[in-house]
Amino acid sequence: MSAGVGRFRSENIETVAIIGAGLIGGAWAAFFLSRGLKVRVYDTDPEGARRLEKVVGNALEDLRQVGSVAPVATDALFFSGDLEEVLAGCDYVQENAPEKLPLKQALLKRITDLTPSDVVIGSSTSSFQPSELQAGGAEAERIVVAHPFNPPHLLPLVEIVAGPKSSPDAQAAVYRFFERLGKAPIRITREAAGHVANRMTAALWREAVHIVAEGIASVEDVDRAIRFGPGLRWAIDGPHMLYHLGGGEGGIAHYLKHLGPAQEARWRSLGNPSLTEDVQSLLIDGVMQEAAGRSIEELGARRDRLLIALLKALDDTPLSGKSEVAE
Repeated sequence: MSAGVGRFRSENIETVAIIGAGLIGGAWAAFFLSRGLKVRVYDTDPEGARRLEKVVGNALEDLRQVGSVAPVATDALFFSGDLEEVLAGCDYVQENAPEKLPLKQALLKRITDLTPSDVVIGSSTSSFQPSELQAGGAEAERIVVAHPFNPPHLLPLVEIVAGPKSSPDAQAAVYRFFERLGKAPIRITREAAGHVANRMTAALWREAVHIVAEGIASVEDVDRAIRFGPGLRWAIDGPHMLYHLGGGEGGIAHYLKHLGPAQEARWRSLGNPSLTEDVQSLLIDGVMQEAAGRSIEELGARRDRLLIALLKALDDTPLSGKSEVAE
């Protein structure tokens, strides 16, 4: 048994099972390979192996541009449509099945039946909470949500969500595992729809939609406002630290005392739009104008190219190897 936290494997994890070989699963596979781990991938799609090879190849190339990548042995990546075969010998499981709760529940039940009790299962789900995943009869204490931000191979964030029946040791084991690999995990100890990061981005987009729907600014100008304003600062610090800086020498205490009432007044003015057909048309037309004929593939490639440049410029991210997290 690998060393870990409590009775769960963590520090000495050497083999990871990836359940689901789509874009998320493939990106996870590439990330784990880049950290010198063996990866075993399960998918029932006959085209899964071919698709996986393409996604992993592209993602590994991205990672090489960001920093050092461990040599990938020819036998480090294994693919099979046989779940039991894939799970054999694995030390950690990352589940990436489609966002259908009964499917995930049944799959997690099979995974816990086929793996030792000290192996933690992390789900990439953005929609479901651990308590929902655990309700299908699986061994609940070793199931957590380990939700990445897209694209998973590049963005360091992993949200480790524990449900009421999750073992604190399981959450701690996964946290330390991802921290060791150079990710930036966070602990979420109370379930909430959308976890943390998606809740905050949903709040921002709600107001972005409201601004467009009310004719305050166009889709493109709203995007430019974030991209060339707070978005640049958010790549350096989070909202609490930025408001601390905004308070001057008195920091956050000064900000809250002197500008807190103005912030509350701004909160009260925020909108609560509905995605009516008219609002959807405004958003679609605006995005198409902003895209200026560029395909989804072209826009995605541009996003990843700029993310790589940004990650290389930020010298305190976990992937840089210079941050406190990575030490």
